[in-house]
Amino acid sequence: MIKRISSGGEFEAKIGYCRAVIAGGFVHVAGTVGQGDDVVAQCKSALEIIGAALQDAGANFADVVRVNYYMPDRAEFEPCWPVLAQTFGDNPPAATMIECGLIDPKFRIEIEVTAVAPT
Repeated sequence: MIKRISSGGEFEAKIGYCRAVIAGGFVHVAGTVGQGDDVVAQCKSALEIIGAALQDAGANFADVVRVNYYMPDRAEFEPCWPVLAQTFGDNPPAATMIECGLIDPKFRIEIEVTAVAPT
């Protein structure tokens, strides 16, 4: 069984994706950017959006087993570490950070997660 969760964002219909998909025992949350004037604000905003998608799926950050970070400048990753450590707390997932271009230069970080789906 596959369940798709939409956030209602305008790009979901334009591009053809949804915020999250529950399938195969996992919640897959799409790459998510946030709003804000700097990388830390964008990181917090992206995590809020991801948290809402996880909640809609019946999961939370403690259920996350994999996180991928995409950033145009790896030097901006370290300022995000305290936010990420606070978010994942005692349940840190496996993680990867990749330096790459994002869809718009205003975005400084994109985050995607995979979580264990609730039973």
